[in-house]
Amino acid sequence: MRTEEDALQQIDRARSRRVKLTDDQVTLAHGSGGKAAAALIRDVFIDAFSGESAAELLDAAVMDVTAGRIAFTTDSYVVQPIRFPGASIGELAVNGTVNDLAVSGAVPKWLSAGFVLEEGLAIAELRAIAADMRRAADQAGVRIVTGDTKVVPRGAADQVFINTAGIGVVPSERQLGAAQVRTGDRVILSGPIAAHGMAVMIARGNLALNASIASDSAPVNGLVEALFGAVDPLAVKWMRDPTRGGLGTVANELARDTDLGVMLDEEAIVVAPDVRGACDMLGIDPLYVANEGCFVSVVAAQSADAGVKALRAAGAGQAAIIGEIVSDLPGMVGVRNPFGGTRLVDMLVTDPLPRIC
Repeated sequence: MRTEEDALQQIDRARSRRVKLTDDQVTLAHGSGGKAAAALIRDVFIDAFSGESAAELLDAAVMDVTAGRIAFTTDSYVVQPIRFPGASIGELAVNGTVNDLAVSGAVPKWLSAGFVLEEGLAIAELRAIAADMRRAADQAGVRIVTGDTKVVPRGAADQVFINTAGIGVVPSERQLGAAQVRTGDRVILSGPIAAHGMAVMIARGNLALNASIASDSAPVNGLVEALFGAVDPLAVKWMRDPTRGGLGTVANELARDTDLGVMLDEEAIVVAPDVRGACDMLGIDPLYVANEGCFVSVVAAQSADAGVKALRAAGAGQAAIIGEIVSDLPGMVGVRNPFGGTRLVDMLVTDPLPRIC
């Protein structure tokens, strides 16, 4: 019978025989399924993502789950440029999927990562992206447990596209959904808006703007847990991360799905001065600009103050109540200004900031 020591020695012998990655750029051979592909997967992705022995590369990861509901999500990331102030496509891919799980009420657990690589991509850049993903996963408390790599000819992609899927466990006491929302409920925003979309736009270098704006890309699952931990879980009615289309779009989706009105207070919605200045110069409403590190929630009126206090204590220092659910604007979103006027915010028709995630 083979002992554990024998097994470890066999692993060490296998590792000593494996082909080492010596290329400086991604080539079509790295997508062939042969030795070059194995070297790329092991020396870039396995070394970056696995905190354990990766002796067996199976077609699927097998994880133990607790009894209850499972949340499952997937998303693809094609941002250009792939590295911008505050984050990279790698961090974005992890944080975006973690956040989609978190605002579904789930505790994120595991991610997959699929890569479409363009021939000619620098291996050093790919290693840096993988390292970014590992750091983001560690920060969020999740594991990247399985993945896939494909290589396409030069010109068939834009350096690297990443698809991530995620699984989380939803505690039984959480019941999020538009059907739970009632008139008088409060709308809470966890932080400033519009930084991510503007950071990516400026990083492209085709605008005459000189502003030091960094993306807000970050995991929100810790903040979501702080909110649920501070109030009756049933007091948290609805939740969303305002990515493409921004706060204005998700507020319209909420109004549409509830057939109630959403009245926002303009003064309560935080936009950093440099972000607002960039939006003004480009003629873009910050309400429509993408975010990657904040979330919107609808909370029962009696629990809203406690929820904001918990978010601020957990690190979201600018969390605030930004509005309420009303009955006199069915299916619509209004924004009150400091002078008592109100304007309607419609659903975004076209995206003013393409490829921001």
